[in-house]
Amino acid sequence: MDRSRTQAYGCNVTARWCAALLLLTGFSFVCAASWNDDSHYVALGPRNGYYIVRPDSRLFYQLGLYEAPVINTSDWIHHGYGADALAFRFDRNGVLIQPPAYIAQELPYDFYMRRIGFLTRGRARVDDVEALLGSGHTRADRSDGFILYYALPVYNPFEERGGRR
Repeated sequence: MDRSRTQAYGCNVTARWCAALLLLTGFSFVCAASWNDDSHYVALGPRNGYYIVRPDSRLFYQLGLYEAPVINTSDWIHHGYGADALAFRFDRNGVLIQPPAYIAQELPYDFYMRRIGFLTRGRARVDDVEALLGSGHTRADRSDGFILYYALPVYNPFEERGGRR
């Protein structure tokens, strides 16, 4: 009986060590993934502002931006060419119900940040967005309305040859 207790205790210790190792490894991956995530909201007034969101960040999924036409510049197929995106969430009547989101891989362009900052939540309509950015967008339907996405071409010369010089 003593021997079976010893074996059971040895199995428990081994299982605990394995669980602790897996937990520690998983935690380090989570920290590494969120280390560069600086997604945030930029307030420009009580009803004006926008989100700057990194692709695959927590805020990206919280806002439901799953269909965003983002293309990673470090992808070996695209050789430094990619796409950031702008997202605008509207209700069924075409009124902006959420601050716009700028989905950026690196630094967002000032040109677009200034323009989307002028759109007032609750007042801006689809026509206002199309007047600022044109009609070249994709649409994703939601239960409470829809999201319009605009792809913004970006180029990263450091990724053109796979990050090598």
